[in-house]
Amino acid sequence: MNLAILLLISAVILLLAYRFYGNFVYKRFGLNDTQKAPSHLLRDGVDYEPSKPIVVLGHHFASIAGAGPIVGPIIAVTFGWIPAVIWILVGGIFFGAVHDLGSMAASLRTDGKSIGVIIRNQIGPRGKQLFVIFSFSTLILVIGVFADIIAKTFIANPGVASASILFIFLAVVFGYFNRWVGNGKITFVLITVIGVILMYYFVYLGTQIPFAMSYNFWILALLGYAFLASVTPVSLLLQPRDYLNSYLLYGMMIAAVVGVFIANPQIEMTSQIQTSSESLGYMFPVLFVTIACGAISGFHSLVASGTTSKQLDKISDAKVVGFGGMLIESFLAIISVGAVAVLSKEDYTSRLEIEGPVALFSNGIGGMISTLGISETFAVGFVALTVSAFALTTLDTCTRLARFTLQEYFEDMPQPAAQVVAKNRYLSTTVVVILSILLLASGEFNTLWPIFGSANQLLAALALLTIAVWLIRKKIPATFVTIPMFFMFTVTLASLGLFAWKNFQEKGYVLAVIAALLFVLAISLIFLAFKSLKNEVKEPAKAL
Repeated sequence: MNLAILLLISAVILLLAYRFYGNFVYKRFGLNDTQKAPSHLLRDGVDYEPSKPIVVLGHHFASIAGAGPIVGPIIAVTFGWIPAVIWILVGGIFFGAVHDLGSMAASLRTDGKSIGVIIRNQIGPRGKQLFVIFSFSTLILVIGVFADIIAKTFIANPGVASASILFIFLAVVFGYFNRWVGNGKITFVLITVIGVILMYYFVYLGTQIPFAMSYNFWILALLGYAFLASVTPVSLLLQPRDYLNSYLLYGMMIAAVVGVFIANPQIEMTSQIQTSSESLGYMFPVLFVTIACGAISGFHSLVASGTTSKQLDKISDAKVVGFGGMLIESFLAIISVGAVAVLSKEDYTSRLEIEGPVALFSNGIGGMISTLGISETFAVGFVALTVSAFALTTLDTCTRLARFTLQEYFEDMPQPAAQVVAKNRYLSTTVVVILSILLLASGEFNTLWPIFGSANQLLAALALLTIAVWLIRKKIPATFVTIPMFFMFTVTLASLGLFAWKNFQEKGYVLAVIAALLFVLAISLIFLAFKSLKNEVKEPAKAL
């Protein structure tokens, strides 16, 4: 099969899904512009800030993407490229896009609060406490792991560090101009064009002025940057950096697609489906845990309800940002599969083990981009830098999300100390950074990371559960949410069970216990959800 045909068919399917199923889901969630968005009702210039749809889409897409839709699909091709493509398309349209837009819709109806607060309103305070502790712990783990990954990347390639620093300064300047003099459409387009040109120039400039420092320096610098990104007004650093960075990914995707149509490569990998892998395990449930970003990822619910819902200018913007952003990520995942499907299965297996998924993706896409007349070395470096830039986006977004999560955990507590944490973004962010440093110092993040895939999909299942309860209590048919919900709970519980048993046999008792605890958490929240629905007559739902 021709790779260009696969990309074209996938693009058409995703566009039709956005046009038709997106409209259905949007209407079913009852979204419209009759009510003002939280960004206007609660505008504070720090977290709640109405912004242009294209800016919010850039922030949201950059935040949810990271390296997830690249690494996961490439690893999952072990089971075959066909099941990977099918899960990306079916999962992205009927699972992920519904999950993302649903999380955003529920948040918009709850003053832009996160899934944890929505769980409190729909399932009860105990459910909120369990979920917030779980999601906060997961975010601290992600912060620690990505700080470690980025620091090592900067050491291995100082040019990437230089370019990343230049991106941050560019984002601040762009944010200032956009906030104070960029209200006009022409002015906004002008500063965007200038910002994007400078950003691409900084990709080159970074290679000319490499900045080499030690591991400990980069860890402290990265977490210091994450602290600033968490406490400063979203429109001055986090949002403009994500918005500009999104053009890196857009540019890479467009260049890759054009390169594919010029090079016209064939899919060399056989269509054979491998039901199990010695390194990964059985295709069910591993495939559905490995391909998260690109199909459905629980982390998206935290972004959609944590930062994005606070920035939407109009309620109707949720469709293009929530549903559309997810489908763009699905297309990126399809491109990732295509980057390795042009290899034979033997070549793919050997190179994946030696190079790793990011390098394999960079070399594959870089080779396709080079057909545009660009140096293959530069093209490969550009792709690698793009992936690194989005890893940094994951770090700063997670820090802000962890701050929100911590504040929302304490906001219901009347004690003065709790209220200080709930209302002081500097203190809450300091707690997040200190816990991340302690995790890094302990070295336990390497031990805990293998369970992240299952934990992430448990987040997705719990978010879908919350959205389903919300719809059911509003007397809205929720089948389009409950079917993905039941599937994701089946996948997650099976994955956690197998993971716990495997680690128990291998004497990895810490991971086995954590997996068992997550299993119990899922069952507990399901029980609390059904209990809240049974009590509906006695205690009506809080309005969203």
